[in-house]
Amino acid sequence: MITAIDTNILLDVLVPNEDFYEASANALQEAAGEGSLVISDIVYAELCIHFEIQRECDAFLEATEIRVQALTREAHFHASRAWRTYRQQGGKRTRILADFLIGAHAHKQATRLLSRDRGFYHKLFPSLDLFDPSGVR
Repeated sequence: MITAIDTNILLDVLVPNEDFYEASANALQEAAGEGSLVISDIVYAELCIHFEIQRECDAFLEATEIRVQALTREAHFHASRAWRTYRQQGGKRTRILADFLIGAHAHKQATRLLSRDRGFYHKLFPSLDLFDPSGVR
């Protein structure tokens, strides 16, 4: 099983967020025990904001055995379809944002997505398997 990880989960553990730290850390451990962990290059960019130098971010990913994957052209296309659907349904965002790319990456290049943003991803990527640290799947 390949679990793609959303930025919010990693930040829960890194920052740490007292409301979500334990659940997110446990979910990461569970996912690692069930297969490999990956992040999209989009998540990598968001994660790097929290490190002073790239080497520190890379060391964190190496220590946690999380691989960085570039989005495929298929995933980019899938993100554009989700964004178009969102806009047709009255969504206010006018540019493709990171969440659309993260969802498309997980949908096309992983088995599931570990994220706390269940509502957003469930609505725009209904067939994406979501692993929510709160225990809701």
